[in-house]
Amino acid sequence: MKSRAGWKLIQEKAIVVDTEVSIMSKAENGDLLRVEGLTMHFPIFKGVFRRKVGVIKAVDGINFNVRNGETLGLVGESGCGKSTTGRVILRLYTPTAGKIIFDNQDLVALKGEKLRNMRPHMQMIFQDPQDCLNPRMTVGSIIAEPLEEHGLVKGSAKRKRVHELLDAVSLPRGFANRYPHEFSGGQRQRIGVARALALNPKFIVCDEPIAALDVSIQAQVVNLLQDLQEELGLAYLFISHDLSMVRHIADRIAVMYLGKVVELASQKVIYTSPKHPYTKALLSAIPIPNPAKEKARQHIILAGDVPSPANPPQGCNFCTRCWKATQKCREEEPGWEEVAPGHFIACYHPE
Repeated sequence: MKSRAGWKLIQEKAIVVDTEVSIMSKAENGDLLRVEGLTMHFPIFKGVFRRKVGVIKAVDGINFNVRNGETLGLVGESGCGKSTTGRVILRLYTPTAGKIIFDNQDLVALKGEKLRNMRPHMQMIFQDPQDCLNPRMTVGSIIAEPLEEHGLVKGSAKRKRVHELLDAVSLPRGFANRYPHEFSGGQRQRIGVARALALNPKFIVCDEPIAALDVSIQAQVVNLLQDLQEELGLAYLFISHDLSMVRHIADRIAVMYLGKVVELASQKVIYTSPKHPYTKALLSAIPIPNPAKEKARQHIILAGDVPSPANPPQGCNFCTRCWKATQKCREEEPGWEEVAPGHFIACYHPE
């Protein structure tokens, strides 16, 4: 594609070093991001004097890593803490506990100007392209906002950079003078991608970027993200509840339930030989486009509802819905163990 080739040529000086480092690091399986015991509890206040009566355990001691140039899929039911995890990693929330090691620096320990200097390397693509774009700003102003905030370019250089970013996401340069309401959902999401790329980041949190889009548009956005990853050496944390799409884009997958990661493995292992009962239940819910096979296959129907994150079970969070739960599961929380090379699980009765 001509515009894509032009983007690569124009950006060569800005990204060639980062791209080469990313490709080398990926080959060496180097970690760009490492999360250790990450916890995010939101306080609950009640009464006239706003006394603290409890906490919502949105994220409760999770561990995973994201390698240079790879895509880690983060999946789970709505409300399990996926989006909160992404926001905490980017320090949009201050974590209650844990470490966020990004590019060999602990983001939890950074404050003020030091944290601000790290932000250009980490960006986010939000779920709803309608809500995340300011309706009073033109597309050009929206894309240029990160550049202005960090004082990188001004005047004609800023306009040139906006045009380069529009080229990168396959949008006409003339769109820079239009407003978000003039575009379709897919086009607005491309604008969001362009804004995320403005500062040449190394890592992007994709918070369900295709959830609000039609199926045909979803494929276009995912293909765009994959093309940009290949060209720029980006690493993604791809948050989604669409297991079929995650299978297509992710290198590894982390399965989350009620604030905890219960299984982490390569995409192939998760879809062919999952160990955790919750992972098996999730995969059984994926429809097969073959009526005969779909009718014959066995679905795992979970009993009950997801417990409240304000009052999770004492032992394993999944014990109230798990068909394999024992008394030990209800009393003691399972540890995070590596059952095979690169395959981690938190369960007393893996299959």
